[in-house]
This record gives sequence, C-alpha cells and structure tokens, in this order.
Amino acid sequence: MNLWLRVFLPFAAGYFLSYLLRTVNAVIAPGLSRELSLSAADLGLLTSAYLLAFAAFQIPLGLLLDRYGPRKVEAGLLLLAAAGTLLFAFGTSLAQLTVARGLIGLGVSSCLMAAFKGFAQNFPPERQASLTGAIMASGGLGAVSASLPLEMALPLIGWRGVFQGLTLLLAAAATWIFFSVPERATGVSRDSLAAQLKDVGGILAHRSFWRYAPPLAVITGGFMAVQGLWAVPWLMNVDAMSRHQAAEVLFALNLAMLVSHLGIASFATRLARAGIRPGKLFVIGYGIALASQAAMLGEFLPAMPLWFVYGLGVSGGSLSYALLSAHFPSSLSGRVTTTLNLLLFIGAFTLQWGLGVLIDGLVLAGLATASAYRAAFAAMLLLQTAAYGWFLLVGRKA
Repeated sequence: MNLWLRVFLPFAAGYFLSYLLRTVNAVIAPGLSRELSLSAADLGLLTSAYLLAFAAFQIPLGLLLDRYGPRKVEAGLLLLAAAGTLLFAFGTSLAQLTVARGLIGLGVSSCLMAAFKGFAQNFPPERQASLTGAIMASGGLGAVSASLPLEMALPLIGWRGVFQGLTLLLAAAATWIFFSVPERATGVSRDSLAAQLKDVGGILAHRSFWRYAPPLAVITGGFMAVQGLWAVPWLMNVDAMSRHQAAEVLFALNLAMLVSHLGIASFATRLARAGIRPGKLFVIGYGIALASQAAMLGEFLPAMPLWFVYGLGVSGGSLSYALLSAHFPSSLSGRVTTTLNLLLFIGAFTLQWGLGVLIDGLVLAGLATASAYRAAFAAMLLLQTAAYGWFLLVGRKA
C-alpha cells in the first residue's frame, strides 16, 4: 500500500493529465476552427504537433530514464508541459498554438514511460501486466474527462480557461512526483552515452521489436489520431450529430477504454494463471478494434455501441510494452519502451495529420465531405489490417 501511494498514484496523476491533453482538441476543435479559421489540414497539424514533439523526444527520454531514473525526469518535464499549456491559453495565432502544443507534447512525453520504469524498479515482474492496465486506466479517465465533462465546461470557462487550469494541475503533479517517488539504484545504467546508444541500436535490430512496432504504430496510433481529433468531426460530418451528441459518443469511447484497462488491471494475472496470457489479449483486442472500425464504415449498427466496442478492443495494445520488455534486461527497460513509443507516436502523428490532408484533398477533388471522411478512414483501416496480419505472420514463423 505504501508503494501504491508513493509510486503508483503520482505517476497515475501525471498520465491522467497527459492523456487529457492528448485528446482535448477533439472537443475544442470546432471552436478553434471558427476562431482561427482553420482548415482540416491546419487542425491536423496543430493537434499533431503534440505527437511530433512527443515522438522526437522518445530516444533521449529512454537514455535519461535509464541513467537518472523516472522521478527527476518526469518532474522536470511536467514543468515544461505547464509552460506549454500557459502559452496555449494565451495564444492568438496558429503558429503560437502549434508551438505551445509541441511544448506540451515534449513536457508530457515521459508520463507513461517513466511510470513503466518506476514500476519495474519497485514492483515484482508478475505485477507488471496489472500495473500496466491500472496506469492505462488513469489515462482512460483523462480521456473520459476530455470528452463530455469538458464539453459541458466549455460554455462556462472556455477553452482558454481550461488550459489555465491545466497549467496549475501540471505544476502540482510535478511537485508530487518529485517529493513522493523514491530514488532507486535498481535498473539504472551508468554506461557511457555511446554504449547506451549502441543498446538502442540493438533494440531496433531485435526481431521482436519489429513484430510489435507496426501494429502498435498504425492500430493504436490510428486510434490516438481519431480519439485525439477526428472522432468528433467524423460524427458531426458523417453521422450528422451535434457537437454535444458527438461528445457523448466520445465519452462512451473513452469510458470503454477505461473499463478495458481496469479489466486488464484486475484480471490479467488471474487470466495468465488460467492459460490466457497477455499475448492472447493483445491479439483478440486488436481483432475486435479492426472489426468495429469496418462496421463503422459500413454503418451496420448505431454509432454508440460501435465506438464503445472500438474502445474496448484497442486497449489491448497497451500490453505490447510489457510483452516486448520481457525480451530484454531490466537495465534497458526505459529504452525499450521509449523506442517502441517512438514508433507509436510517429504513426499517430502521420495518421492524424495525414487524415486531414487526405480529407481536404478528396473534398477539393469533388467528393462530398462525408464521403471524403469515409474514404480516408477506409485507407487507414487497410493499413491497420496489413499490420495486424504482419504481427500474426511473424508470430507463426517464430
């Protein structure tokens, strides 16, 4: 219980804020577009600046986590995120908001990876899958908060007031982590920078890495692109919903993700003892996510249950971090998870911006807006299906 209070809860608070900030633009997007006269491509670039900065810092982050530990690294970076939210709150141009969004992404880039490193230092191996589910559930709670509750708060304080409040919360989380999380020598590498970078090369050359990276990049990355921006525009343009109705569906999606992660946290260890190991949950979850996306394109069922099932299924992808880390020594855990996370966020950035560019291009080519959205999402689903097939094929050969 002492470790739960001192280690898990502070990291959970950080990841809650990280995920809230990742997905907040989905609800404030209509207001941003009106106020700044943004196109779909502009909105995609602005929102995905978070993902680009996040991805660009993953390799340096892994080196820092393995050398200095998660406590100092995350506390310092969260203060950068607070500076980013403050700049966003007072930004008046696309350029200013894009820079602020990138600074936020850099500042919260350690929230999940530092938690994984902290868990590896403080908890036994058999607890890692459940801890993964629990920390991801805190992110799911952040996503839930960034949907319907945020939509209801906007008329009261506006999107600028939201970001002013987030500045204070980020500073508080940084302080909590710095003064609560214990300093550990376990799993800390004192190798030279050259030796650490050589280890990163070894990770990138490992067969297992390239089994997990493609599906995580395009399936979970695609989910992040949709959840963080394109869900509400899709629901408004394709399903003809109001913003409030779309926010309710987004709330259901994020609630499903929260429920799924809580299920993993509660039952992963028991299921493994019963023969249903995390790898099976990973495969089943991604299969459900792909099937639900195909049903959305075909409009076979009402939107609410389809998006709920989508959130349930895609959450299984979070297990890839623990599954891949099991192939490497603990002193590399920070670099393993951040290198995998780099590929995830490259995929999320590319898809989030790319969907906007493709939608704009298809509309200019003469397609109706709803048809352009369907075609863009269908192209993403084809990429995701190919990556899922790759994962199954490589596993069969192993």
